[in-house]
Amino acid sequence: MEGKMLAAFFDSPGGPENLYIKEVPRPIPKDGEVLVQVHASALNRADLLQRRGMYAPPPGASQILGLEAAGTVVALGPGDDGRWKVGDRVMALIGGGGNAQYVAVPEGQLIQIPHDMSDTDAAAIPEAWLTAFQLLHFVAKVQKGETVLIHAGASGVGTAAIQLCRLAGAVPMVTAGSSEKIEVAKNLGAETGFNYKTEDFGKKCLEATNNVGADIILDCVGATHWEKNLQCLNTDGRWVVYGLMGSGQINGDLLTKLLWKRGSIIGSLLRSRSSKYKAELVKAFTEQALPHFTPGGPIHLRPIVDSVYPLKKIPDAHQRMEDNKNTGKIVLQIPV
Repeated sequence: MEGKMLAAFFDSPGGPENLYIKEVPRPIPKDGEVLVQVHASALNRADLLQRRGMYAPPPGASQILGLEAAGTVVALGPGDDGRWKVGDRVMALIGGGGNAQYVAVPEGQLIQIPHDMSDTDAAAIPEAWLTAFQLLHFVAKVQKGETVLIHAGASGVGTAAIQLCRLAGAVPMVTAGSSEKIEVAKNLGAETGFNYKTEDFGKKCLEATNNVGADIILDCVGATHWEKNLQCLNTDGRWVVYGLMGSGQINGDLLTKLLWKRGSIIGSLLRSRSSKYKAELVKAFTEQALPHFTPGGPIHLRPIVDSVYPLKKIPDAHQRMEDNKNTGKIVLQIPV
């Protein structure tokens, strides 16, 4: 119906079973925005938290789930700068609204889809890859030759961070919850991997680095890993916390140990950043990383898609992520 669209929705916070598909008003692009018809979107941990009522969208963002999308430009808002035209294939970093047939996106948060890439693969890029790129370059300021310990190494961000480390000349190591996930990480370029369920990754990381440790730790887990993180953090290391899957409640002498290492803890969230910041991030990523998604160079970047669900099966997609069964991104196909 004209002016309407289908979108993922929930009426009250709770489990995946609360999700359903609802007809809602189609967004109208504002000044400096374009309207994208979405062909594919993808899940992120933030979607699960929002569904549970634990992560509200930033002010002004859509209340609809979905932080990334891939599709086609179908309309331009007033005051467009000529960067995009109707018919362009784009992927988008958004504060919400991706799990729907249409989404309005600021012009600076769009990335052109490489001509030989599918919408499914493109939908797996914006949030995960821009998060990983931001953590490594904007936050941790990774340098060539540094060692990076990546928690959840088989996740969307993890699989992106491994490849971006190699592109930057850094050495990635990972933790993951199964030998199968560690093998996937190694195939993508991880130097080594540790099963956090069965191994002491703090000790193993030190052994793997001749007792030097990791220069950078990318941590989406938090409290359950803090002691081992400090154990294997190199002197003057940067411990970047961007998620709290293992809680944020720490009981212990964190500060003394951190001080002894002269370490830094840096908190980072992408969703709540300003449009200006996101546009700068998109520009840097487009210039430095996007060309490497086209095969032929010495390093070929590739999004890792775990599974694809039709939008109407979004409860099943959420359940798969909640059960930690995915390796890479879970993608939603949006009906046209």
